[in-house]
Amino acid sequence: MSNRIYFNLYATPPHKCNYLSNRLATTVFIEPSILKNASLYDSLSQRGFRRSGGDIYRPDCYACNACIAVRLPVQKFVPRRSQRRVWQKNSDLTVSAVPAIFKQEHFNLYRRYLASRHKGDGMDNPSPKNYTDFLICAWAKTKFYEFRLDERLIAVAVIDHFKQGLSAVYTFFDPDYSARSLGVYAILWEIEETKRLNLDWLYLGYWIQDCQKMSYKAEYQPLEYYYQEKWQPEAKRI
Repeated sequence: MSNRIYFNLYATPPHKCNYLSNRLATTVFIEPSILKNASLYDSLSQRGFRRSGGDIYRPDCYACNACIAVRLPVQKFVPRRSQRRVWQKNSDLTVSAVPAIFKQEHFNLYRRYLASRHKGDGMDNPSPKNYTDFLICAWAKTKFYEFRLDERLIAVAVIDHFKQGLSAVYTFFDPDYSARSLGVYAILWEIEETKRLNLDWLYLGYWIQDCQKMSYKAEYQPLEYYYQEKWQPEAKRI
């Protein structure tokens, strides 16, 4: 019996790109009526798809391929000197996994993070529904990882678990602790956690070379890039 699942893809109308101001963006989604599960998402993630809440999507823009899915083969990663400093700076933090459910403590931190990082762009005053619709998904194998300094929650990393890797969904942190480079530390910790679980890849979402918000992912090498329907090293990407 075949285990294939057939579905339609639905494209949004072209709209202003959130990352490159001079371009229009189009996103394709797996049809909403399909019964999604972690196995389907795992398979699609290997083809450059991501999730937002319970929606599985991929950029599909006309005459533009700037958004490229990237993943890190964690066993090959060697941290840079600056990354080693960040790791040492945060050695006093404790990290624990908790279920992917709404917690007021998490939401309060999320609001403070958006108010600091996304002030005035429409994201800086989220409701609990906005928050849960974005990060929580009933069918995904998701965990929230709490980063604490003593008892104080200073960061949360939202991570999906795949058979052969982890997927970094989103990280938010206390803006009062920006000197700790918590975004960098979260990725370094996720790399080590992927290794500890004896998995192969950490999926980092979409890399956009000309967008500062997304280009930072190139700091974690050697990345693999999903381009022309296959994963390949950067040297073969263009």
